[in-house]
Amino acid sequence: MDFLQKFIHRLEVAGGMRYLRSAALVLAVLMLAVAYNFRGFKNMNTLEAMDAAQLARNVSEGKGYTTLFIRPLSMYLVKKRNQETKAVPTVGEVADFSQLRTPHPDLANPPVYPVVLAGLMKALPFRYPLPEKTQAFWNLRGNFWRYQPDFLIAVFNQVLLLIAVAMVFFLARRLFDRSVAWLSALLMLGTDLLWRFSVSGLSTMLLLVIFLGLAWCLIVFEEENREPRGGMGRLFLLAAFAGLLTGVGGLTRYAFGWMIVPVAVFVLLISSRRAVLLSLVSLLMFAAVLTPWIIRNLNVSGRALGTATYTIIEKTGASPDFQLQRTLEADLGDTLLDVFRTKDTLGALRTKVQVNSLKMIQDDLPRLGGTWLAAFFLAGLLVPFRNPATQRLRHFLLGAIAVAFVVQAFGKTQLSEDSPDINTENLLVLFGPLVIAYGVSLFLLILDQVDFPFRELRYVVIALFAVLFSLPLILTLLLPRPVPLTYPPYHPAIIQGIANLMEPEELTMSDMPWAVAWYGQRQSVWLTLSAQTDYFAIDSLQKPIKGLYLTQRTLDRKFHGELLQSAPESTWGALLLDFIVNRQQVPPTFPLRSSMPGLFASGQLFLTDRDRWRKSRER
Repeated sequence: MDFLQKFIHRLEVAGGMRYLRSAALVLAVLMLAVAYNFRGFKNMNTLEAMDAAQLARNVSEGKGYTTLFIRPLSMYLVKKRNQETKAVPTVGEVADFSQLRTPHPDLANPPVYPVVLAGLMKALPFRYPLPEKTQAFWNLRGNFWRYQPDFLIAVFNQVLLLIAVAMVFFLARRLFDRSVAWLSALLMLGTDLLWRFSVSGLSTMLLLVIFLGLAWCLIVFEEENREPRGGMGRLFLLAAFAGLLTGVGGLTRYAFGWMIVPVAVFVLLISSRRAVLLSLVSLLMFAAVLTPWIIRNLNVSGRALGTATYTIIEKTGASPDFQLQRTLEADLGDTLLDVFRTKDTLGALRTKVQVNSLKMIQDDLPRLGGTWLAAFFLAGLLVPFRNPATQRLRHFLLGAIAVAFVVQAFGKTQLSEDSPDINTENLLVLFGPLVIAYGVSLFLLILDQVDFPFRELRYVVIALFAVLFSLPLILTLLLPRPVPLTYPPYHPAIIQGIANLMEPEELTMSDMPWAVAWYGQRQSVWLTLSAQTDYFAIDSLQKPIKGLYLTQRTLDRKFHGELLQSAPESTWGALLLDFIVNRQQVPPTFPLRSSMPGLFASGQLFLTDRDRWRKSRER
């Protein structure tokens, strides 16, 4: 009884209710995360997520920054660089210019997110091979249901999301007041788009935390400049830290590196002392962070950003779809400027920017960051703030949005077409949390002008506002439980089963090599543009291709308009046509003669050099 009385006393008098409310809040957030994982989680369905995951696994296993997902463009750049430096990698007596017989260096991904995931894979018990026995949660009625590594990566990103929510709370409390902070955090938790990003496996949540840290750093810099406490030394330290965070963000996603422009301008304009020097410190720290990685890329490929150097010309008339990435012999010249030596390329780029800008103005800006609170944010531009830090951070936010808009218009590729909202090219989503905070401040300001008949009605209006804002997430949680598989074409069990037919050192070709690399742990090269010239250039001259895996990504395309008529891809269409006409018999001119029985009926095709599945069944 004494213990119970003391406990009740602490709750009532000694501030225990505060801890009880905090515990209830944490429990509610955890319940929300659990509910979303049951309703909204699916295995990875984007190229970028699977590519980063398989790269992280290689790093965690001590294989260096190497990839099992081979882009023909990467092969071309590595081969050209090795020929220029007269470095001839060999395996035995065989020259390996493209480094297919040895671990192939990754040239597509910046390093921070894969390295962070590699640390996670070291710390947690990731189980990549599917278990032989069914297990609760991972299997349903004896069938595959969830892929454990995908789920662990999703949970990690949800932790980052919750960290970002906490950061927004403290930022909003510093800029506005507690009511704005609480409502901003609540609405951020109710943003369906952010939860979708959290289970996607993409680097967005990590980048969001970095950006919010950058915003916090700039706020402290502004306050220190306005009301000095630590002297010039602290200002220089904060300016350097802002450059450091921007550099780390650039090594998380290359396009984020352009944020150094609004950061440097912000430091330059608000500094009352040594403005140029402080801005230069941010720029130098940013450059110091990026330089070692750029040197690595130059040494390996001759390009500062590897294959990402050419993102600007992807999804143009010069390189529709993923055509450039699948090109084995690219006419790119010696520098990026050589690509723009023709008027056709410049015209195609201009068209790309115009089309992307129009679409972003119509779709992305009105719901900036995935929320309609952008309307409150834009309307709030007419309202001045008393707090100079709040006013100046809004100026920075506007500048950052403008820069991100331009970068996104130039940088969009087929990735944005395949997954319009959930992709790494979506930079505008990063500004959503701060847009929410500024939008909430205007909403509450308007609400304060309303004379409610009784006080409780104000809270009812706020609650209705929050429910309306969170309606997409609420509907996601209320809808019947969906199948947690993004099939077709991504089914981890099917992909891993096919990959297990191959030996670890053997090379396959596929239209989704990122999935073969992640789920199957096998080296896979992207389907080349030609089934004749390019295919045999790899198979005969570089490394034998032992398997061809085509999925609904190819077989569900418009047969006449896309496969037969769109040269040079017509050769793959001709191969498929021969296969169908000859009653699923491989054309005699193609070296992979054995077709996996029963797979074609489900919309996929696997060809290999011999009947491997018979031995697999015998085992």
